[in-house]
Amino acid sequence: MQLKNRIFILMTLFGLSVTALAAEVTISCGAVGQELFLCKQAVAAWAEKTGHTANVAPAPQTTDQRYTNYVEKLEAGDDSIDVYQIDVIWPGLMAKYFVDLRDFIPEEDIEQHYSTIIDNNTVDGRLVGMPWYTDVGLLYYRKDLLAKYNARVPNDYSELADIALHIQSEERKAGNPQIWGYIFQGEAYEGLTCNALEWIAAYGGGTIIDDNGKPTVNNPQAITAINRAASWVGTIAPERVISFREEDGRLTFTRGDAVFMRNWPYVWNLVTADDMSPVAGKVDIAPLPRGGAQGRHASTLGGWQLAVSQHSKNPEVAADLVRYLTSAEVQKERAIEGSYAPTIRSLYDDPQVLRSSPVFGKLQPILEDAVARPTSTAGEHYMAVSDAFSQAVHQTLAGEQSADKSLAALQEELQKILAGGSQ
Repeated sequence: MQLKNRIFILMTLFGLSVTALAAEVTISCGAVGQELFLCKQAVAAWAEKTGHTANVAPAPQTTDQRYTNYVEKLEAGDDSIDVYQIDVIWPGLMAKYFVDLRDFIPEEDIEQHYSTIIDNNTVDGRLVGMPWYTDVGLLYYRKDLLAKYNARVPNDYSELADIALHIQSEERKAGNPQIWGYIFQGEAYEGLTCNALEWIAAYGGGTIIDDNGKPTVNNPQAITAINRAASWVGTIAPERVISFREEDGRLTFTRGDAVFMRNWPYVWNLVTADDMSPVAGKVDIAPLPRGGAQGRHASTLGGWQLAVSQHSKNPEVAADLVRYLTSAEVQKERAIEGSYAPTIRSLYDDPQVLRSSPVFGKLQPILEDAVARPTSTAGEHYMAVSDAFSQAVHQTLAGEQSADKSLAALQEELQKILAGGSQ
């Protein structure tokens, strides 16, 4: 470790002023929900504490756009961004662009976080990202409507479809023509990859690519899962669901226009905090349904990390910003104010966190049984794999091709991608 980095860490640990070492750094963060506001708030607090200047550059809205934008900057040696907000699926893809945070952040700070996420962010022994918040797919539901029609929380997707259709039909008869039974992320992007992986894993159809790096998506269970999802479009889900991203679903659900919704934890505060919302006080969460009696509950693991660019002119200052933003103090604030799921286990037992967002009392077991996307097996080809997968599933959702045909063609395409023939 460089001498100046050691001095900086020692000064930070002992609470000494770093004003004499004042520098300017920029972080790219924020996309959906309260993410940008909370990022700016915490960054401003760090700047006030340290005497450094910190700028916030809003990140591109979608995961795909963000990845492309970040890689273009980093490949070009751009030093305008010091800290990048990276997806849980990117450490292996982008490790070469980032510093080893163990050179700057004390081990006791690192050890607070879930070891599985630290392991995910460690590439060839280098910690390239600190966990900021984690994510997992959840089933949101209108508990008032389930009670009204004496329906239980669905345990499998068949029950979900039946209950959704029944309540949708009855509510429309009662004068609510806009309501739908179930909404999800159906546009062809990373969000659909997450949804479709959940469907396939729930039915026992694997995780697109097996542990040996072999595509396995063309199997009977996966075909059943994707055909089942396609049957929802136009029946319990609006046809426009195939263009839905996270915020489309949240806004629809918040208006009271859906019985069930698949989305991430950040949505909790947004659908429950507004007393003027038609659904305030009427919402609860549950694990996503099983894929039939022999299936399993499957929720895709998500989440975001903070990484420091190799091109940063002030890596030690940038790393200190990362240390602060990923600390228990800031993660607790984010959990309370925005229902962003912490990556520090102890916060799931914090009374203030549980009181402000009861969702976290149910979240931990779902997190511990989450399904990871095949990032390690796909390696540098993951983005191409994900794009091909979401496009193939979207074809079936749009009614352009049955799942048996789209997944058979996908399997052949994935074999070429993994062999290096397409990226």
